[in-house]
Amino acid sequence: MTPEENYKKLFKPLRLSMYDFNENSVRKELETLVDSNAIIHLSFPLNDTVGPDAFYDLSYKKLFHSFPDLERRDYIVISGRTEKNFYWVGTCGIYCGTFINPFLDIPPTGHLSHMRFHEFFKFENNKITEVQAIWDIPELMMQAKAWPMAPSLGREWCVPGPSTLDGINEGKIFTEKSSSSLEHIVSMASAMKRHPSEGGPELMELEKYWHKNMNWYGPSGIGSSRGIDGFRNWHQIPFLNAMPDRGKLTSYDKKDGWGEDIFYHFFSENEYVAVTGWPNMKQTISHDGWLGIAPVNKVITLRSLDFWRLEHGKIRENWVLVDLLDIYNQIGVNVFSRLKEFNKANTKGVYQ
Repeated sequence: MTPEENYKKLFKPLRLSMYDFNENSVRKELETLVDSNAIIHLSFPLNDTVGPDAFYDLSYKKLFHSFPDLERRDYIVISGRTEKNFYWVGTCGIYCGTFINPFLDIPPTGHLSHMRFHEFFKFENNKITEVQAIWDIPELMMQAKAWPMAPSLGREWCVPGPSTLDGINEGKIFTEKSSSSLEHIVSMASAMKRHPSEGGPELMELEKYWHKNMNWYGPSGIGSSRGIDGFRNWHQIPFLNAMPDRGKLTSYDKKDGWGEDIFYHFFSENEYVAVTGWPNMKQTISHDGWLGIAPVNKVITLRSLDFWRLEHGKIRENWVLVDLLDIYNQIGVNVFSRLKEFNKANTKGVYQ
């Protein structure tokens, strides 16, 4: 058994314990697998903590309280080694259940609701030593009719799993295929960075890397799109219009004053590729046009956890989660304060 296959096998009891969610079982699996000093990176406003107990209390405990019949549904689980020789397991799916109690001040609906997740787990010596997780909290706000920010340009829906239904592979991992998929994505990412700083969109060679009928599944607040034109119109053009220095800023200042390089690590399994990094982009909001944000001329960092699926040598599906709430926070916009104001008249929710 390869290390990649071993780590997927070790991770399986944890994710299955969340299918029929039971607090004792989930806590037990976290304590078994997560190192006591593991660094836990969670999306805003949950933020960071250390160790399995704090991980549960800060995230799953709150979600389970809001969804007493909570269910985790994974549709992508891949494992691979990065260029730094670290092993990661990347997971993608939805949490769903009956939204009974408020979650982070989001008023409950009393109905079946869902929230997409991308969760990445770094393994060392059979233990999880780092977690990077983005929950699509704006998606839950929208279902509660509580999203207080600009409407999405793309399509908002319950994002599906892979059309090939093979996102969870419990068989063999093919090294040569995995390497080929990884090379394709790294080359695509390098070409992407050439525009707009070096010239027009033709530099990205989109037709070379992307299938003509590709689906791009963006975070709620941006939405999903179909085909290269849909991807360009509903995501990329507004994104690059607002932040034309994409890919040119390579370091950021941590709160303690130390400079850190922006990093991202790719890993792959067969036709799937994932990228991890916290943060993995740094750009300047220097122009108008993205998410209704004014050109604040402020440098921001972005956390993005992504999956790609290749088909016949081109990208057919791309799942992307960006921590949009963290971006709003960096520019001084309190989305949750606005949510409370927005929902004062909600007589069925928490603000009675």
